[in-house]
Amino acid sequence: MDLKNFLVFSIGSAGLFFAAFNLFNKDEAATIELTAPLYTINDSTRNLPLYKNASAPIADRIEDLLTRMTKDEKVGQLSTLLGWEMYEKANGTVQVSEKFKTALKEQYVGNLWATLRADPWTKKTLRNGLTPTEAAVATNAIQKYAIENSRLGIPLMLAEECVHGHMAIGTTVFPTNIGQSATWDPALIEKMGAVVAKETRLQGGHVGYGPVLDLARELRWSRVEETFGEDPYMNGTMGEAVVKGFQGKSINSPINVISTLKHFAAYGIPEGGHNGGNVNIGERELLQSYMPAFHAAVKAGALSVMTSYNSIDGIPCTGNKFLYEDLLRNQWGFKGFVVSDLSSIEGIYFNHHVTPTRAGAAAMALNAGVDSDLGGNGYGKFLDSALATSLTDTVALNKAVRNVLRMKFELGLFENPYVDVSKVAGQINNKEHKEIAAQVARESVILLKNEKNVLPLSKNLKRIAVLGPNADNIYNQLGDYTAPQPDSNIITVLEGIKAKVGKGTQVTYVKGCAIRDTTQTNIAAAVAAAKNADAVVIVLGGSSARDFETVFNNTGAADISQKNAV
Repeated sequence: MDLKNFLVFSIGSAGLFFAAFNLFNKDEAATIELTAPLYTINDSTRNLPLYKNASAPIADRIEDLLTRMTKDEKVGQLSTLLGWEMYEKANGTVQVSEKFKTALKEQYVGNLWATLRADPWTKKTLRNGLTPTEAAVATNAIQKYAIENSRLGIPLMLAEECVHGHMAIGTTVFPTNIGQSATWDPALIEKMGAVVAKETRLQGGHVGYGPVLDLARELRWSRVEETFGEDPYMNGTMGEAVVKGFQGKSINSPINVISTLKHFAAYGIPEGGHNGGNVNIGERELLQSYMPAFHAAVKAGALSVMTSYNSIDGIPCTGNKFLYEDLLRNQWGFKGFVVSDLSSIEGIYFNHHVTPTRAGAAAMALNAGVDSDLGGNGYGKFLDSALATSLTDTVALNKAVRNVLRMKFELGLFENPYVDVSKVAGQINNKEHKEIAAQVARESVILLKNEKNVLPLSKNLKRIAVLGPNADNIYNQLGDYTAPQPDSNIITVLEGIKAKVGKGTQVTYVKGCAIRDTTQTNIAAAVAAAKNADAVVIVLGGSSARDFETVFNNTGAADISQKNAV
């Protein structure tokens, strides 16, 4: 007999075993090798589907679940809807919204984003938003409804914005990335990342969107503050620190989250500084300058990457197979999942015009290796159409679903989908976390020049003039991606100076100018105040603060039209 290999499986009360038979010829005796149990089947798991057996290998659980799923359920697992629309708060209670119930029934929703986000875009305020304890109640309620009202009971994966703190009410606010990198202290930034992860996971979040690893080499771009600066090495070092802080030793933990690297790739250098504009660089510059930071973070274990709105040399990043399949997975060995930036899948059609249909855009993204549709309007019925017309296939669909499910299993969500509401109070924005935030802020301050030892200022100066639009503005000094804050929590530069000087010191404040217009009517008063002062403190800079009166489009950007005054 020719060489044959046989595997015989046996399921018994002790577990599943297999024996390997090597039959060399009819005259030789068969050699049998028994392995240890692959996973346990006992009274508590005997009647459970394999995917619900916690002792089974994750790869086996994924394949078992995949075989049970319909096409619509698979497509649904790739959707990530706007989470803040999925709960209602009224009369002291928090419950799932009718919109979520409908979405779960019709779209088989797999993931939510920014459930706990509060800002002018979401219209969530200190009054109608959620406290940390209410947030835990809300995510538990949403999760419970999803599990109990879906055929297979697949838990949701909840992603949250975590660029410089969890963007939710009552959490710890840290300096923005540009300030974090100014500390030159990766160990401190890793501690910060651990705080952000803990505060997010305790409230029910599983994925933290951050760090941003775009290079700040186009200063007209409006998101420079979100970056770690212009240097690839600095970005990579700080990115590694955040990833380690977020993910810790295991994401199957009540205090760690998956880190999502943003935005892949070369997002920070659009033409003219226009957000999401085309990027014209060659392959050498792309790989040498803009990829090292992402590569370092992937080597540190990052398990999620977000696409970017821009195109590179005319190819939309969200539909660029070279980025996600050839480079990220095949060359770098990335093991996580890729999520589109908000509405960037449909942006392949609407903004880049490289395909004549929405189905073509969905297929282009899926074929490129984009696993999750942020916003939930890029895949869905358009992916159904793409499958029906052979623009893509079930092989690509199953691959994406596996990547999403793997994260849910590794997070432990099938066993522990809920958070302990009783552990939230006292763990969010506590004294320890505030001290770490203060330390990051202190270390981020850089003194560029101190001519004639002007600093430190004497507390006994008679007159100090404080000038500039950012000297007394709470939200200008907090940065974007910051939830509403009680005024009592914030000390502006002007208030800080007044608190430090002696009783005999007169502090005069003149705004002087504005940030978003060219008004100069206050300049003369500022000059006069400066001439009359013993010391002058000028506080300038930009602002990414959002206004509740602003009308926003579906990506969260201000809608520049007749809807908004310019």
